Amino acid sequence: MKIQEEYKNKLVSAEEAVKVIKSGDLIDWSSFNGQPVVLDQALAARKDELTNVHIRASSSLRPVACVEADQKREHFIYHTWHMSAYERKLHDRNLCNFIPVAFHERSSYYENGYVAPDVAMLQVCPMNEYGYFNYGPQANAIDAITRYSKIVMVEENPLMPVALGGRFEMIHISDVDHVVKNPGTPLIEVKPAVASETDKAIANHIIKEIHDGCCIQLGIGGLPNTIGEMIAKARIKHLGVHTEMLADSYVDMYEAGCLDGTRKVTDVGKIAYTFALGTQRLYDFIHENPVCSISPGSYINNPNVIARNPNMISINNCLEVDLFGQVSSESSNGRHISGTGGQWDFAKAAYMSKGGKSIIALSSTYQKKDGTVASRIVPTLGPGTIVTLPRWSVQFICTEYGMVNLKGASTWERAERLISIAHPDFRDQLIKEADRLHIWLPSNKVS
Repeated sequence: MKIQEEYKNKLVSAEEAVKVIKSGDLIDWSSFNGQPVVLDQALAARKDELTNVHIRASSSLRPVACVEADQKREHFIYHTWHMSAYERKLHDRNLCNFIPVAFHERSSYYENGYVAPDVAMLQVCPMNEYGYFNYGPQANAIDAITRYSKIVMVEENPLMPVALGGRFEMIHISDVDHVVKNPGTPLIEVKPAVASETDKAIANHIIKEIHDGCCIQLGIGGLPNTIGEMIAKARIKHLGVHTEMLADSYVDMYEAGCLDGTRKVTDVGKIAYTFALGTQRLYDFIHENPVCSISPGSYINNPNVIARNPNMISINNCLEVDLFGQVSSESSNGRHISGTGGQWDFAKAAYMSKGGKSIIALSSTYQKKDGTVASRIVPTLGPGTIVTLPRWSVQFICTEYGMVNLKGASTWERAERLISIAHPDFRDQLIKEADRLHIWLPSNKVS
């Protein structure tokens, strides 16, 4: 059958496509800007006909019609692999469940049969002349989802940028069951966060560790943007990129001539990533740009792949670190905030890399809702707080007061080093708590 004929035969309305969904079905859909819109709305309209339909998503950027239409979770039960700000609010209202996962393992859950979706739903780019739909700037685990789903529905969005890739960034019409038209839903933009003075102070410590020829991975927020700006201004050369998230700061570094990827071992000369989230400037930069190479998280986040690149510098944020060196980046006292994501993947890989460094950054304090200030370096993590990085896996911790290495340090050495970069107002109390926990030598003094 000719490609165009096959396309025409599979092109249906969203209302027609979702008729195949039955009570009890499990639906997986794409993340970020790949989240379905018209299919979600059409499915929500069938609420009263369905019960116990499970939806697995990740980092939804816009309201989910199925969830908003069913506040009692009698018809649609929503789960996420990584919480966005919207999903966090759903979780607070008991309208969302979290699925723990290390990002590099997610595709294997489908391959090993641990999760078996009935239907896949995703926004894609319009079909090209060869019959392929590009997934856009969010590869993640989409290839595994589409390969292992019984039914695949794609929602063509003419505004979706084409993300060229190293592997598994598209699906052929022959592997699609239903094609639905999206009228052109604008992509969600995430503006670069404004860096605080604390962010700048932290960045000043970290930038000293980045030199010509490093391969970098930056997280999200004001700090990574500041580091990107500093790299661009410093004109650090021959940097490679192997990162989970691509953000606007990478465009700044590329345009400043800092990124050429010539000293990488994997994807030489390419900006390798698994999803992009930023402004329209970033999405325009990605569109059909051969220097950008998108691949699934099973490749990009695989520690064995990442670590092949020498001088790998991984920089990520966290919420809290305790005096034992345990890092929490996804929850606080029982309230879920985000997810493990790729933090463990890159922390492990950067340390494995020859000359590499894994850096976890945090401000020394934060302001509570009542206006009081609290320390992010704490004696122990609170009840219900999830450990994202176990203490053995943590290398560098950085605050605005400095950066310390925890590898090879005993419990009292860890406490001493962490207290040295805590806010001065909290150091005496942290020393007392360390003594109470029997991880402090009384003769030690922290300047």
